[in-house]
Amino acid sequence: MNAHSLIGRFVKAMADLLQLAKSSQLYTQLGIIFLAIISAYALVALLRRTSPILRREPQSGPWLPLSRAVFKFRSLLAPLLIILFLGAGIELSELVIEQSWLVRTGQSLAVVFLLHSVIVSYAISPVLVFALRWFLLPVLILQIFGVLGTITDYLDAFDLELGNIRISAYGLVRAIVFGSVLFWLGRISNREGQRIIRRQVGIDVGTREVVAKLFQVTLFSALFIVLLQILGINLTALAVFGGALGVGLGIGLQAIASNFISGLIILLDRSMTVGDYIELDDGRLGKIRSINMRSTLLETFDGKDVMVPNEQFITTRFVNWTHNDEKQRYTLKFQVAYKTDIPAMLDIVRHVVRSHPQVINEPDTPTEELADAEISGFGDSGIDILVEFWMEGIDDGKNRVGADLLLMIWQALKDNSIEIPFPQREVKLLNNS
Repeated sequence: MNAHSLIGRFVKAMADLLQLAKSSQLYTQLGIIFLAIISAYALVALLRRTSPILRREPQSGPWLPLSRAVFKFRSLLAPLLIILFLGAGIELSELVIEQSWLVRTGQSLAVVFLLHSVIVSYAISPVLVFALRWFLLPVLILQIFGVLGTITDYLDAFDLELGNIRISAYGLVRAIVFGSVLFWLGRISNREGQRIIRRQVGIDVGTREVVAKLFQVTLFSALFIVLLQILGINLTALAVFGGALGVGLGIGLQAIASNFISGLIILLDRSMTVGDYIELDDGRLGKIRSINMRSTLLETFDGKDVMVPNEQFITTRFVNWTHNDEKQRYTLKFQVAYKTDIPAMLDIVRHVVRSHPQVINEPDTPTEELADAEISGFGDSGIDILVEFWMEGIDDGKNRVGADLLLMIWQALKDNSIEIPFPQREVKLLNNS
């Protein structure tokens, strides 16, 4: 089909339309359609005035969900009544003028109006409303007027052939429309599927992450294959081209492929999971918020998000502070003067440290986990004291236990007149004239 053929059809249609405008049957059917619309809206107005449940949205009552559903349904009353009255108008038109093509067309358009009302009233996503309103409804209108096939044939005539692959304008438009819908549905399915998988508390966190990521990859791979089928591309024709493309991508995207495989290894060997506190080999620390297929997100206590390539966890060392046990041991160091009563001072420090609510000091706590204070050496200016304590979690962020303990120790030493020395030097003059 070419442009001259379309122009000829358009001219013929205009001539038929002018001829039709002179017939009385046209105006009879228009009157029936107008009467059906007026009657439908008049009946809806009467129902809203006489029925309280249709006049305002219910706020209370024993059947509140049902009442609200009926109130929401009121937006569909007008198109439903129009369809019903036009159905009766079809019979009347056949009886009076022995034709009803225009009334039938009006009824089809009323069905489109009903679908539009359903979309506006019940669709929960603005993206879905946009897609249905501007893609589905126009296609239905074109189908009603019988021009959809003509348009698709015309678009299909514009094509491009690359070997065994044929791509037409119609196939491209179809791929864009259906591809947008498919990937929108895929994104929703991916989000809900991963949410359901991560809620399975009977499976450990690492396995849940593996299943969630494999579900995501499988879903979008399947959607891509379906999109190629919609586009009309024969997958067997892409075998050789896909192999060559795969080699090129393998060479050019080695880093991405390495990070992808590293992400799978991390999820499978369970060396770290979401929520673990990680210290990298370069000194960066943070809590794992998510393990993606390309990188891992670390959230630091100073509000920064650090994106770490997954390959780094495979090729370099890192420290996992909380993977197997949340309990951690920490140390504090300070000095006291040489004149200090050391045994009494150590008892004071032990009592102060163990009194902190976050320091582990339960009755059944093993001796090696109880907070302790001891001499660690003899310095130039005083005696070095080492304090060791255990706590749940990381001594940072909201758990700044070390800073609290240093303040408590300083206050206790001050209250007991225990001196914290500062560096001193003794200078002797050997030649004093």
